[in-house]
Amino acid sequence: MAQALIEVERKFVPGPDTEDRLQELGGILEHRVTFRDSYYDTPELSLMRADYWLRQREGSGWELKCPGRPGVSGPHTEYVELIVESAIVAQLCEVLGTEVLGAGGVAAVLGPLKLQEVASFVTKRGAWKLVLSGAEEEEPPLRVDLDTADFGYTVGVPVQEKAPAKLIVYLQRFRPQDYQHLLEVLSPSKKPQGTKAPDSSLG
Repeated sequence: MAQALIEVERKFVPGPDTEDRLQELGGILEHRVTFRDSYYDTPELSLMRADYWLRQREGSGWELKCPGRPGVSGPHTEYVELIVESAIVAQLCEVLGTEVLGAGGVAAVLGPLKLQEVASFVTKRGAWKLVLSGAEEEEPPLRVDLDTADFGYTVGVPVQEKAPAKLIVYLQRFRPQDYQHLLEVLSPSKKPQGTKAPDSSLG
């Protein structure tokens, strides 16, 4: 895929003393920022069920997260991020099995591709930088983002535990039927931590 970034994440659920612990380890708070993310999919969640995630971030534009290369080991998630609209449109058409819809941007193809907003929430993020002791000089610093969504969910990146993405938790809380459909097709390695079998109570 052209015009793509590769993102590798490990997620964790931070505790109330996470920021204090980061400071003790020499972490530096680089900035705090607030933004709104809106996610789009078909009524059948065709994109998510194929592990594609279409997002519009306030102030940043459109992004499509596509599954990374298979066989990546370890408790992290790897995605290829498309940020150029023409590349996003071409990939959406491929995933949804339609012909490429001209040269318009993402907003222009939402209707023809039957894409609609399925979630929208505000996130407050604290971005930390941590230089690990014993790391090689040329090794880049560890970056930790602590996110709190406006519906009460908090997540951090990175660590060794898996935790559900903000969008997954949003669907679980506010669109339980869509969440149930998604559980039915997600592989065990991508299911949110602590979820039960699709035919069990979701709590």
